[in-house]
Amino acid sequence: MVCIRQATVQDLFAMQQCNLHNLPENYQMKYYLYHALSWPSLLYVAEADDGKIVGYVMAKMEDDEEKEKDGGIHGHITSISVLRSHRKLGIATKLMKASEYAMMTIYNAEYCSLHVRITNRAAIGLYKDVLGFQVKSVDEKYYADGEDALDMRVYFKDVNINKKGGDAQTQQLEEEKAIEAEADALKAGDEGTKGAQTLAEANPDADKKKKKKNKKKKNKGKGDAAAVENKQ
Repeated sequence: MVCIRQATVQDLFAMQQCNLHNLPENYQMKYYLYHALSWPSLLYVAEADDGKIVGYVMAKMEDDEEKEKDGGIHGHITSISVLRSHRKLGIATKLMKASEYAMMTIYNAEYCSLHVRITNRAAIGLYKDVLGFQVKSVDEKYYADGEDALDMRVYFKDVNINKKGGDAQTQQLEEEKAIEAEADALKAGDEGTKGAQTLAEANPDADKKKKKKNKKKKNKGKGDAAAVENKQ
């Protein structure tokens, strides 16, 4: 059995290891610590019976500049990962909902955003069909390898993100749907779609770099690039 709980500073190393095992976008420990100190209520882990961390979600609240640009307080999913040994259990969905609930109840967020590789069709389907996300735009060459990303959002007024869910039957149906979607995502990843194991990733340094490059290329046509804090 796996329990979902708020992460602590002691969990950061295990979260980093979970990231290294699954995702191509990796972060230095100072980046995890930055999130834990700035938005501790938005970080959650999935802990197995033996105490092992088998999944996590790391999120943040956007800064004032982003709030002003988008016209509302919102959170952003920085990274989410679940070990292969514990997939097909709906863990990713539970982690996402826990973080979203905290965004709404603690920070009065209006919506949550994330980035996902444009080729990761299975993960995109999970976000759309299970979690209610919609595509806002395409960020060209967002990732370090030049792949485009979808900017996706879910507005909390449009979905039910109560951690406790509704009645028992409704909650069971939602969990079964989430498990089926995550199983499809895992299958697609095993078939070799590049980046299909990545559910969401972002980096504040990447956002800054992307804004700078957008300004330089404003009069040179379309195209932007964002590099993650990776392999430094």
